[in-house]
Amino acid sequence: MRRLSMLGVAALITAGSILTAPAATAGETTFRPVRTCADLVRTYDLPGAVTHVETATVVPATATEPENCDVRGHVEPAVRFQLRLPTKTYAGRYLQFGCGGFCGMVNTPPFADCGLPHGGDVAVAATDDGHVGKTPSVFDDGKWAENDQAARDDFAFRAPHVVSKASKRVIAAFYGAPPKKAYFSGCSDGGREALLLAQRYPHDFDGIVAGAPAGYWGPLLGVYQTWLARVNTGADGKPILTADKLPALHTAAVSSCDRSDGLTDGAIDDPRTCRFDPAAIACPPGTDNAGCLTPAQVEATKKIYAPPTDEHGRKLYPGGQTVGSELSWYGWIIPAPEFGGVPVAQALADNYLKYMAYPIGTPHSSVEKFAFTAREFDRLTPEGVRSNAMSPDLGEFRRSGGKLVIWHGWADQAIPAAGSVDYYQRLARANGGLAATSNWARLFMVPGLYHCATGDKLTEYDPLKELVSWVERGAAPDRTIATGRGADGKVFRTRPVFPYPLQAKYDGTGSVDDAANFVPVPPSRPSHDVVNWAGNDLYGKAGPVAP
Repeated sequence: MRRLSMLGVAALITAGSILTAPAATAGETTFRPVRTCADLVRTYDLPGAVTHVETATVVPATATEPENCDVRGHVEPAVRFQLRLPTKTYAGRYLQFGCGGFCGMVNTPPFADCGLPHGGDVAVAATDDGHVGKTPSVFDDGKWAENDQAARDDFAFRAPHVVSKASKRVIAAFYGAPPKKAYFSGCSDGGREALLLAQRYPHDFDGIVAGAPAGYWGPLLGVYQTWLARVNTGADGKPILTADKLPALHTAAVSSCDRSDGLTDGAIDDPRTCRFDPAAIACPPGTDNAGCLTPAQVEATKKIYAPPTDEHGRKLYPGGQTVGSELSWYGWIIPAPEFGGVPVAQALADNYLKYMAYPIGTPHSSVEKFAFTAREFDRLTPEGVRSNAMSPDLGEFRRSGGKLVIWHGWADQAIPAAGSVDYYQRLARANGGLAATSNWARLFMVPGLYHCATGDKLTEYDPLKELVSWVERGAAPDRTIATGRGADGKVFRTRPVFPYPLQAKYDGTGSVDDAANFVPVPPSRPSHDVVNWAGNDLYGKAGPVAP
């Protein structure tokens, strides 16, 4: 968070000598350290989170980042973290980032822009979730979890919590006071961590952003990713639907539903209103080319659009791929050479089922062996609930003044967007209805956005600025902006994203690529998005917590 508003001054440091600060005076906008960066290297005996700072080094300012004290260490037993503390421009805020995939690495946390007036920067942190994995994390083999319950639990629920405790303690040591406000932002597994923190550790953060949350973790990894891998694999082990067919499939899908929102703009705003049959581009008998689908490809595509089901036709996950998401399937569902020819979905599912999905010492499974049955679904539950972030009981978070922003791209190829809509409706049901829930928790559904970022027409979305304004100014986010940016870095489209269930409607004037020309309207159909599926009882199963 660059250039933030004033939160006061606690202390000053001069030439390495520690001095108690005088009372804050008008115009002062930042906290200054009360000790040197090097003084932070020590052990902090926190209950349940003994923290060892191993290095602390001053990093000079650059054109885009402030001078900062780069702190690195671990929370026992093995939760590594990096914490970056501005030395001259800290404004009293702490921002912790979530981790994606199976994590396993500390990604250097950036100094994010919160859009507030000039006045300071934020302390930022990230963690590896308690283990060292492979890069990229979506291809981590998961062997670290095979026989190590402590490592599993660090990843499942403990690491983000203990790093928040450790970071706040180090911040207090450096500046003489804990942060005034604490924020968390994550997408994918980081979005799962975000929801988990609100549910199990409601006092850790004042504001939380949960992007494309993998909250239904056990069913998502064990069932849904396995489904994506299996339905597109032929008897010969080769992919049925291939990459060369995706452009024609996408063009046909968008063409069939583009006007469902009343605007022809090459995008589907709400795929729930779309009914597209891939048989519309079936190849004539005896032919096969890039512009059409073979009978086998038509059937595989239908299954990709559909949620997985058990032997009785009951849904084993609350959603499938949305119409309009087809181009995003490359790499995740369709093999890509740059990923070694293995779809990401298959790698995630196979490693999860082999090393992480079942209690230690019990029979495991694999993508090839997994059966889409109620029994196998239930076998995933004992370990899955440790990672799941499905509880709609956020009463303590709400009562503590917490604010939650959930967001999801409608064209997400990795985590079906239907799950976030299902969760938010259940959250509203449990907390007095949509109107009451929107006072502290809001959902934003971004048209055409893929998993966490990129897309065909919209490519970027980050509501962190709006969350900070909500927490500190009481300004609930009624309008956020998604951006489409080309490879040349130029913006080619902006579009407003309104709180669910509102949608953006073109007002009939100006460019359809300008967010200023859209207004909020109610959905074209009632918002009944709670899904009846095999996981209905999982919402009431609270996972474990760490001290």
